Parts: sequence; C-alpha cells; structure tokens
Amino acid sequence: MSETRADRVRQIVADILDVDVNAVSLASSPDTIESWDSMQHLNLVLALEQTFGVTFVPEEIETMTTVGRIVDVVDAKAPAR
Repeated sequence: MSETRADRVRQIVADILDVDVNAVSLASSPDTIESWDSMQHLNLVLALEQTFGVTFVPEEIETMTTVGRIVDVVDAKAPAR
C-alpha cells in the first residue's frame, strides 16, 4: 500500500513533536499537541521544506494551524508524485 502525502505529513509531525503517529490526525493542532510550540512549529516547517522540496512564505506558515491545513499547503506547493 502506498503512503499518501497526508501520511507522510503526519509522520513528520509525529517525529518533530515527539508523539506517536497514531495520536496525530488531520485535526491535530497546537491546541491538541502539547509539544507543538512556536519553536517546534519552525522545526516542523523546515522538515516539511526538506522532505517535499518546497519553500514556504511567512503567510503560508501562519496558516499552518492544523495538520490538515499543512497537508493542503504542501499539496498546493509540492509536485504530485
């Protein structure tokens, strides 16, 4: 079974925030994951940029408030694979 982009984003979030991937849903946010603070958000953005070969502008980074929204932003920037 092939891994979806949403699955990859969830795994990156889990790795950066040091939580179980099963605890990360599309609705997960800084309000639901205690370790998701502003510094970890920047680490997350950097990991996403490296993994998907994209660069986010500050306005996009500000909108990345849930895992689902992150997937939407990545989908809009990253080429289909």
